[in-house]
Amino acid sequence: MATVFSKIINGELPGRFVYRDDSVVAFLTIEPVAYGHVLVVPVQEIDKWTDASPEVWASVNEVAQMVGRAVVDSFDAPRAGYLIAGFEVPHLHVHVFPAADMSGYSLANALRDPDPQKMDEAAEKLRAALGTDADGRP
Repeated sequence: MATVFSKIINGELPGRFVYRDDSVVAFLTIEPVAYGHVLVVPVQEIDKWTDASPEVWASVNEVAQMVGRAVVDSFDAPRAGYLIAGFEVPHLHVHVFPAADMSGYSLANALRDPDPQKMDEAAEKLRAALGTDADGRP
């Protein structure tokens, strides 16, 4: 059975994509710790990050670093947070988010009902910084 992330990747569920290539995608999470909170996900369904091949892991981290730079620039954040949790969805994903302190590292602090307009604006800022289109393609 496909994960919710595979359904987003395949267009069966909506997603605010900021980056996409043949092996990795990045889209805004629906429960951000801050506006601009992105999930970096391999297209291939892999449950745990420790199960990823070195090639997939390298691709995920390359995109996460690129997104992290865009997060810092777009949201004037002192740092880009990077978190691997993986209990919510059994599909490898890296959280990248604007970080001014340690609060973003607790997903319990996530916004449960974020403003859709602010989410759209966050996606647009990140796409502009990454040079990608509305589908996340360069």
